Amino acid sequence: MSFQAYLDTIEDKTGLTPRELVAQATERGYGPGTKAGEIVAWLGEDYGLGRGHAMALVHVITKGPKIASTHVGTGRSHSDASDTLWLDGKATNPDRS
Repeated sequence: MSFQAYLDTIEDKTGLTPRELVAQATERGYGPGTKAGEIVAWLGEDYGLGRGHAMALVHVITKGPKIASTHVGTGRSHSDASDTLWLDGKATNPDRS
């Protein structure tokens, strides 16, 4: 599953876009320097997200939407189309066909 696919699935499970969840995290005081376990616990308790999906959001919350270029265009199962994750909802993603 690509990094973007994790975010799209999170949207399906929660009804919220990744950007909306990042905004909630910011309101809670989560951001760079926040321990992953704290964010994972919140996402599990409030939204029922498992560790893998929560960790995708941990990256976005603590490091932003950029991912390493080593994950882009490899054609492997964890390959993404871009080095910047789309946070505004899968229906508005220009990379989706």
